[in-house]
Amino acid sequence: MTRTILLVDDDQKIRTLLKTYLEKNQYEVRLAHDGASFMAEFERFRDEISLCILDVMLPDTEGFALCQAVRRRSDVPVIMLTASAEETDRIVGLELGADDYIGKPFNPRELLARIKAIHRRSGQERSQTPRYFRFNGFTLDVLERSLIDPEGAASALSGMDFQLLKLLVEHPGEVLDRSRLAEVTRGRDLGPLDRSLDVQVSRLRQRLHDDGKQPALIKTVRGSGYVFATTVSASHAL
Repeated sequence: MTRTILLVDDDQKIRTLLKTYLEKNQYEVRLAHDGASFMAEFERFRDEISLCILDVMLPDTEGFALCQAVRRRSDVPVIMLTASAEETDRIVGLELGADDYIGKPFNPRELLARIKAIHRRSGQERSQTPRYFRFNGFTLDVLERSLIDPEGAASALSGMDFQLLKLLVEHPGEVLDRSRLAEVTRGRDLGPLDRSLDVQVSRLRQRLHDDGKQPALIKTVRGSGYVFATTVSASHAL
């Protein structure tokens, strides 16, 4: 799985060196040369970025300000780069939400080790499951286990309702058979006369304002199961 790193540094040699080195180690690297270009890249590719590397001293701003801006928008990991030997710079960076700090000059192998350690700690090596799934004006927050309606009101989902909706939004357009849905929501298969799954689907349709007689979102596939018949977008940030 390719992970994307966004790097900002005003030194072209450093940018080129790190891009070449990290790409050899199976990372995709996007580059910026100042604060403005960094923020433009960050906003454009925010959902793809797994880590940011910020130089402290930039022509138009400080890396500290960029770190604050990132933290207001996302919990993506941040590594600060600095040529300063001041301990206070490291402390300030960490207080503003940076995950690690490395001084210049540095060995690219050390930076790579720091990146891998942060990815392990954040769980991104194990899972890239997004937090938010958006469809038809609704947003499912898988961390809070809540459903946000088109008006912005959030409501908690019960265990089985949450598991069912999560499975549906993760597989839009895919026919999910009844046995698979039952295994995920109940941990067991359904008996031939067990209608509990149908009741649960009906309840979820009501929450999504989906007409039970002519559903547009959760459609029944006779003899098979159900399909989530809408477009779903996923992201790590709201």
